[in-house]
Amino acid sequence: MPKRPFTLLRPSERTSAVVFASPHSACDYPEWFVRRSLLDAHTIRSSEDAFVDKLFESAPQYGAPFLVAGAPRAFLDLNRDSNELDPALIRGVSKAPHNPRVASGLGVIPRVVSNGRPIYEGKMPLSEAEARIEKYWRPYHTQLQALLDESRETFGRAILIDCHSMPHEAVNSVARSGLSRPEIVLGDRFGASAESEIVDQIEAIFAGAGLRVARNAPFAGAYVTRHYGRPARKQHAIQIEIDRALYLDEKEILPNGNFDSFKALIDTVVSELVGLGLPRQSLAAE
Repeated sequence: MPKRPFTLLRPSERTSAVVFASPHSACDYPEWFVRRSLLDAHTIRSSEDAFVDKLFESAPQYGAPFLVAGAPRAFLDLNRDSNELDPALIRGVSKAPHNPRVASGLGVIPRVVSNGRPIYEGKMPLSEAEARIEKYWRPYHTQLQALLDESRETFGRAILIDCHSMPHEAVNSVARSGLSRPEIVLGDRFGASAESEIVDQIEAIFAGAGLRVARNAPFAGAYVTRHYGRPARKQHAIQIEIDRALYLDEKEILPNGNFDSFKALIDTVVSELVGLGLPRQSLAAE
């Protein structure tokens, strides 16, 4: 099994209301899992947000915690509800009302990786799916909520930055429509998961770094933003999708020649994002 449900990078002193999280960047694939799969060790990584954990690892230096998943996305998807079980993959699961994510094979235990390539031959028992959820999904989400509670208690509000990457081809539809191809897509579920002022500030920070930013198209956010985005309770959740081509050789799943310079750019962005939600006088003092 993957060695741990998560890694938590904490700052020496918590000075930010922001919590950074990366639910899809884990690459700890058990050998038995790869052997059992129809896919080879490289192809099974195609849904992974590779190296996103490295891009945002400076967050603790600026006073914010960073929660990183331990289980790979092909093994368990932390951006799904624990009830999103796929009857086409898991024996003993009754068919539920239509769920497009589950129907496409992208439930909490994924049936496919990117481009619809199947992971397994045949089905797994419900007990195996439940064991993965108990060992990896629940500890991750328990820790994430604890960090957000800590933010609200200390700073009066919590802001979750959920860090993802998207295939370069994912925004082709936007480019075909005649609009500029976005490099960053912010997802706030069309305003439901965060106050517009906060999302405006996030957009301004990325745009100020020279990046083209769009909102909610083609990604508006999934379980994490829906579940944790509670603006009325002073808890905000924003999903960030980064075009992988900016830093990654998508075919080889390796950092490309721009990785170091792009990481330095993201470090600058992170240094500004940590100021979200703090009183204006605190920002001025910095």
